[in-house]
Amino acid sequence: MPLKIGIIHNNEAKSLKVYEDLLLLLAKNNDFAIVERDPELVITIGGDGTLLSAFHRYSHKLDTVRFLGVHTGHLGFYTDWRDYELEEMVNSLCSDRDKSVSYPLLDVVVNFEDGRHKHFLAMNESTVRKGNRTMVADVYIKDELFERFRGDGLSISTPTGSTAYNKSVGGAVVHPSISAMQLAEIASLNNRVFRTLGSPSIIGPAEWIEIFLNTDGKHMVTIDQLDVSGGGIRSIQYKIAEERIHFASYKHMHFWHRVKDAFIRED
Repeated sequence: MPLKIGIIHNNEAKSLKVYEDLLLLLAKNNDFAIVERDPELVITIGGDGTLLSAFHRYSHKLDTVRFLGVHTGHLGFYTDWRDYELEEMVNSLCSDRDKSVSYPLLDVVVNFEDGRHKHFLAMNESTVRKGNRTMVADVYIKDELFERFRGDGLSISTPTGSTAYNKSVGGAVVHPSISAMQLAEIASLNNRVFRTLGSPSIIGPAEWIEIFLNTDGKHMVTIDQLDVSGGGIRSIQYKIAEERIHFASYKHMHFWHRVKDAFIRED
């Protein structure tokens, strides 16, 4: 049976050219079928944002789909292949169809005052903020009050997301083989009156976080590049998701090599 492939790309000129080249290469081989629905492999062309978009598009099919990224920008943490490696990549698709590596995801439930709930999966992180005013929130870990937070907001990240926004707010870089989530503070208020832990916390898979919002007015909750904003948000609950994202590992880069390549190596 042909391998069913879905392709998602951004609209940059370079990505569009790579998309056309990839279509021509795949058309030469009867082992592949280009589809929009129910793909077995999703190839993204662009950067990490493109792959995040693909993840949310197919997040309801994570048990049957794998992802593979082609990098056409300046920095691609999730993308294994470069735009000039298309022929090698297509050749690799003919073998080891089932080989993959999986990473943990974040399960997010937004609870509203009127009893409504919204459920999401996050690949990188979720943040909670309150516009241009100080956010006050009670942070519970496994149903026990941990701290009352005052500050700009909170960030909860996956291990793969630990190198994204989490890192910019002082969080630790966590290897994706560790099934955990990370809670990091965003500009917390710490003085003689108000105290928080003031450092990132790593939460294991048997525990969960719930953030109860104590300030009135509009809050904004982000889930990767998505956002839920407005009034009436009562709490947000986080845990390690049962689902995992699977990457095709024909040429899957070592995690610490990615970290070095993204943040340390000089060209």
